Amino acid sequence: MFKKSRRKIVAAIMSILVLLWIGTLGTIYASSYFEMKNQNQRMLQAHAQMYSLPGTFGEALPPTGPKPGGEHKFAPGFDPQSPMFRLSTFYTVAVSESGEILDIKNDPPTVHTNEDLALLAKAILKENDTNGTKKSLSFHKTDKGDYTLIAFMDNTVFNESATTLFRYTLLFGGGALLLFFFLSVYLARKIVDPLEESYEKQKQFISDAGHELKTPVSVVSANAELLEREIGENLWLQNIQYENERMGMLVAKLLELARTENVTPQMEQIDLSHLVAGEALPFESVAFEKGLELKCWIAKEIGVEGNAAELKQIVSILLDNAIGHSKGQGEVFLSLKKERGFAVLSVINKGDEIPPEQRAQLFQRFYRADPARSGEDPHYGLGLAIAKAIVTSHKGSIEVRCFNGLVEFKVQIPIRKQ
Repeated sequence: MFKKSRRKIVAAIMSILVLLWIGTLGTIYASSYFEMKNQNQRMLQAHAQMYSLPGTFGEALPPTGPKPGGEHKFAPGFDPQSPMFRLSTFYTVAVSESGEILDIKNDPPTVHTNEDLALLAKAILKENDTNGTKKSLSFHKTDKGDYTLIAFMDNTVFNESATTLFRYTLLFGGGALLLFFFLSVYLARKIVDPLEESYEKQKQFISDAGHELKTPVSVVSANAELLEREIGENLWLQNIQYENERMGMLVAKLLELARTENVTPQMEQIDLSHLVAGEALPFESVAFEKGLELKCWIAKEIGVEGNAAELKQIVSILLDNAIGHSKGQGEVFLSLKKERGFAVLSVINKGDEIPPEQRAQLFQRFYRADPARSGEDPHYGLGLAIAKAIVTSHKGSIEVRCFNGLVEFKVQIPIRKQ
């Protein structure tokens, strides 16, 4: 139980940290990407505006390229004299209306040849996109009247820098998450250990109290019997004997619960179908005395690995609970079947719906759904707690459901591997 709590705490802490990390990283990279993309487009548009085709078709542009001058309407906030704009690498391809390459600016020669740029420009002309990215180049297409200009900007350095930044972010972020994982394990232990210690002390107290009470209960019982022989039947003596018997039953339940929770049961291969059928048989007469009918549907040859005595106890507890809490006369249903690798034991009876907030508490010690029940009731709210402990030791689960005026307790235990 506490190991599961530790794992849940660690999982919760790590989930929050991973989500924060991914969210922060994604926000930073997304905002950086869109900002850089917009900035590149503004620079490409400015470069295209400042471009002018030489007077004679085919004449190369001067090595210095287009210069700022004339009246240009740049995007708000753009500075054509900014270092980023002046240091960026631009290429331009001018294409006539007939598809003839009029001019290519690729000075000085770069990793992209004139032929590569021409092919890219022709491919872009066939598309409807005005802006975009091809390979490591951002492009902007603009109509210059007599020709179409495709301006390119080289993003190789930016892409390499972004890749390096992303790689190191993953590396150091992964290291930080690993460190936080060990920190969360430490914190989970610090949080859960006091609860586990308190729980262990509570179990030890129940065990010690049960053993300490066992002797005086036996002494009172023996003395009451001797006194009855001396003075005969007496009302006050009968009350003492009755309450002492109830105390003896409570002590027995406490010791049984302590044993179930503290002692690892000896496991063996068991035919659960045969076990359930045999344990349910005596309860047919018990149900009949209460005006009920016990109906059983038990699938054959369902085998599990478990402790026979404890599994019998689960069947006994659930049937006793169902018969004792059935509303009016009617039927109590018991079924055992295979379901997705589990042996599923279900006991259903007619009864009032249990509020959802009380269902989880049913398996706690000394809890009874009806606090107004009289002291004559031989139950102490320990049966379902014992059943829960047994199911847990068998690596199974137990739950309660309410539907259509019925109450169902369902136990799932892993089926043994063949």
